[in-house]
Amino acid sequence: MGLLLLLCAGCSPTREYHAALVLADIAARDSPSRWKSVTPAPLRTPYVYRVENRRYKADLYQSGQDALAGLLLVPGAAETGKDDARLVAFAKSLARARFNILVPDLDSLRKLQVGPDNVRELIDAFTVLSRPEFSPGGRAGIIAFSYAAGPAVLAALEPEIRDRVNFIFAVGGYHDLNKVLVFSTTGHFMDEGKSKHLRPNAYGKWVFVLSNLDRLSDLADRERFRAMCERKKENLAAPLGDLAIALTAEGRALYAFITNQDPHQAESLMKRLPEGIRNDIVALDLADKDLNQLSSRLILVHGYDDPIIPYPESRALSRAVPDGQARLYLVDGLAHVDLKPGLIGKLRLWRAVSALLAERER
Repeated sequence: MGLLLLLCAGCSPTREYHAALVLADIAARDSPSRWKSVTPAPLRTPYVYRVENRRYKADLYQSGQDALAGLLLVPGAAETGKDDARLVAFAKSLARARFNILVPDLDSLRKLQVGPDNVRELIDAFTVLSRPEFSPGGRAGIIAFSYAAGPAVLAALEPEIRDRVNFIFAVGGYHDLNKVLVFSTTGHFMDEGKSKHLRPNAYGKWVFVLSNLDRLSDLADRERFRAMCERKKENLAAPLGDLAIALTAEGRALYAFITNQDPHQAESLMKRLPEGIRNDIVALDLADKDLNQLSSRLILVHGYDDPIIPYPESRALSRAVPDGQARLYLVDGLAHVDLKPGLIGKLRLWRAVSALLAERER
């Protein structure tokens, strides 16, 4: 902490000090911290909202002080959804920093399914979050983790909310979804023209399967893949041959892609995926979208050892927007969304949190 404060010289002292306290509190989760001792506890309440004929449930976190800005916090793909203990603690840390925070309860993400429909859900949630009672002075942004960062950026591109999304804070996000899927199955990725390998999260590719079950036309294939995912969830070494042998041609195409470990074969196998899956990949991909249309400032954080989405993806995303619109913080010891950085990592995370707090004043 002392080194962080020393480095505050020449910056906004109060904001930089608060950024250090917020970062320490995020790491502490529910344990005592200096930040908790000097700020009033936020209020977490259930919140129901409608946009046109669509009804949603959410949690609303309100600061114990006058709020300065609003945040749409997108849950990651997790069965606990908005109630994930890490997410709740994270939201409370930021609510103490005078953000009003809306956390929507998205059923698809609870089912580990990230899809194009999430874009509309995030547009609706941000439409509510950006109301004056939640986002004073129109200061509002989005925080998203991992695969949810893609739908967040796509939502911010839509004319309905484009000019109101001041910023996006993305942790472990992506740019080229095709490259991410190659990594998730083979562990291979490119970094500034060099081929590299990192052991991917062994269950990550099965989350991709779960996300795409509804894109399979054969109901029996859906059940076979669901059974595969359950087996792998219980035991990553579990054999699947008895289920795979009964798959239709469409199912075999998905199985061949998921079980492939050769990066040179990945592209051709991806082209053979069922049409519905390929269409969703195109819809969620950012690499073929015109990100010059994005109004939001980007604050991008990514761990070098991320086993789900490789760190060059955030670098590519930062380069896909106009110069000066993105700030990139690559960190050692940030394995996807788990926070265990070393000294340099702490300094970079501190700067990222400071950049987030600065958005309250813009």
